[in-house]
Amino acid sequence: MSRTHIGIDIIEISRIRSAVERWGDKFLNRIYTVPELERYRGKTESLAARFAGKEAVMKALNLTGLGVSWREIEILSTSGGKPAIRLYGHMLERANSLGLGTLEITLSHSRENAIALVFGVKEV
Repeated sequence: MSRTHIGIDIIEISRIRSAVERWGDKFLNRIYTVPELERYRGKTESLAARFAGKEAVMKALNLTGLGVSWREIEILSTSGGKPAIRLYGHMLERANSLGLGTLEITLSHSRENAIALVFGVKEV
């Protein structure tokens, strides 16, 4: 028997573009890790997909609205281009407490929207 943990989120890319234009580095440094910014700064679609990914992780871990740090979730692509999640701090503790060794993620975007789906399974 297993228990699934699923999170999904969609965001308008224009919302991320507007936040970057209005708040600049203040916004970027609050949401994204240094490695994320090194790879994706200036790539609004990729930043939006990662924003949706972080929201989806929070939903999969049932942590929405609980004041967790966005930077405790890092979403980078492997050398093959597959997105991968790395958790830190309280987010990592929460995943461990749920018995989730890994969370899988998929990201996609159109011209207007970015979407992310996160899936984890706890063997019972």
